[in-house]
Amino acid sequence: MAETDRQLTRRLEQVIVDLLERRAATASICPSDAAREAYEGDDGGWRALMEPARRAAWRLVAAGEVEVPQAGRPVAETEARGPIRIRRAGG
Repeated sequence: MAETDRQLTRRLEQVIVDLLERRAATASICPSDAAREAYEGDDGGWRALMEPARRAAWRLVAAGEVEVPQAGRPVAETEARGPIRIRRAGG
């Protein structure tokens, strides 16, 4: 049975939280870290999970669990341009 978009987003949200919990409190991750961790193959297929990983990060931002910084300061989804990082909220 194929994974739905909602299931994928929730799984990526959990992967993001798990990755951050394994790192220093001030550390950040790239959405590609979550995509690679969630991908179950050993080829470049993780790239297809990049946009879903970014969406999962923004859902976690809305929930107050993480923040997305650029140039060291948190940005809103509408302000983000280019590569993003993900870190624990308040970091």
